Amino acid sequence: MKVRLLSVVVVVAAFGLAVHSGLRARTTADSTLRRATEDAAVPFVTVVSPKAGGATQQLRLPGTTQAYTEAPLFARTSGYLRRWYFDIGARVKAGDLIAEIETPEVDQQLQQARADLDTAQANLSQAQITADRWEALWKTDSVSKQETDQAMSTLAATKATAASNAANVRRLEQLQGFQKVYAPFDGIVTARNTDVGALIDAGASGVGRELFRVADIHKLRVFVQIPEVYSRAARTGATASLTLDEYPGRSFHGTLVRNANAIDLTSRTLLVEVDVDNADGQLLPGAYAFVNLDLSRQVRSLTIPANTLLFRAEGLRVGVVRDGRAQLVPITIGRDDGATVEITAGLQPTDQVIVSPSDSLISGTRVRIARAPAEPAR
Repeated sequence: MKVRLLSVVVVVAAFGLAVHSGLRARTTADSTLRRATEDAAVPFVTVVSPKAGGATQQLRLPGTTQAYTEAPLFARTSGYLRRWYFDIGARVKAGDLIAEIETPEVDQQLQQARADLDTAQANLSQAQITADRWEALWKTDSVSKQETDQAMSTLAATKATAASNAANVRRLEQLQGFQKVYAPFDGIVTARNTDVGALIDAGASGVGRELFRVADIHKLRVFVQIPEVYSRAARTGATASLTLDEYPGRSFHGTLVRNANAIDLTSRTLLVEVDVDNADGQLLPGAYAFVNLDLSRQVRSLTIPANTLLFRAEGLRVGVVRDGRAQLVPITIGRDDGATVEITAGLQPTDQVIVSPSDSLISGTRVRIARAPAEPAR
């Protein structure tokens, strides 16, 4: 009996030990599986380190060439175009006669005004004689003071009428003088918008029409917008070079001559004028060009690939790996070269920046850095 009881106890103990060992093994396996699952859920990321900029930098900014001086020519008197002397592309000197306008109405008005002036001057002469005569008679008490005052008043009114007619004659003579259109400065005729016999309307706006356009292209202006971060470096006298697609491999020397001294509120840029000598006339106004400015570094900056940027509602961010976790860092960018962007604030050269981060990435997310594969032996 005792032997049988002992056997039962041994069997139960063995069974309990087997069950305990199985449960412990399952718990250990579950823990191992949980850790493996958690480790597998941690994403791998590729990182790059920001590159420091050099001591100098070159800004390449688009611009459009403009004539140093350009003026549209309008008619100041109405009529018909009688003759023009210069067509587009012609070089003119200041004072050259460009066109003549026939003004029959102004000519007739001038003749009438001169006739009115002759009449007024004749009346003035008669009024002067009468006034002098009445004044002499009044001194001898031959006429009354009232009659003398009336004669003097008539003289003053007639004098004013003559002066008015003379002013009208001068006005019409000036209008008649505008029959001839002259070049205001040395330059090239870049537009001719009229022809012989065309009706000419006086004025520089409204119904007035531009007749010619003259441009002085011995020097060209190029206006460019410099980002605000480089505004302190855009100093008067800085050198610049101009490149154009029609002159591959060639550059033209320019000088930064002035700036607006104000940041545009919309684009956050500084308007700058670059002047380029064009004595040989190779450059044409209106051409699309790139202005290259060599500026000493005023702002410490780093460069990172463009595919590291995250566009969030609160602003630009990049993901940085710190202590095994991703941290979203706000940054300030300078130039955008397409493939790379310049960072002026927010990063350190030792930071590990995540490449192509997920849009759902948040700060505190665990990440693992993927190691670059080893190069095969040669």
